Amino acid sequence: MESSTGAIALPQGSFHHIGFVVASIQNSVQGFLDSLQAEWDGTIFHDPNQAVRVTFLRGRHTANPLLELVEPAGENSPVIPFLKRGGGLHHLCYEIDHLEDQLALSRAQGGLVVRPPLPAVAFGGRRIAWVYTKNKLLLEYLERQGRSAEQ
Repeated sequence: MESSTGAIALPQGSFHHIGFVVASIQNSVQGFLDSLQAEWDGTIFHDPNQAVRVTFLRGRHTANPLLELVEPAGENSPVIPFLKRGGGLHHLCYEIDHLEDQLALSRAQGGLVVRPPLPAVAFGGRRIAWVYTKNKLLLEYLERQGRSAEQ
């Protein structure tokens, strides 16, 4: 879905977080907390499906998006090539109601689904998928609700 200016329409959901790839959560978190005046509960999730460890920092204002720190968990982690190029700002995440509908929209806009839907440990098993847009932006889509048994 493009606007009259040719720009890609935003996902049909709400902005959830910004992902930032780091070599080590433990060695990086304090600098982020200080820079952003953020808060951290100390929870680090290991997600073997994605071969990463992640944690979330929360701004002091409820309107601020979460910041996700992403650390590779093993030599086969998909974020290692990005980290070898210096790491840093990696992706934007949108929480959406209908994952398959969003993926179809993304494909229609020229996006490439680089990771099909899979459950995410950090989100209680809710599914996520990854899309690389034709504008070279990596988007993560987080399904708002878990799938029911009949789906």
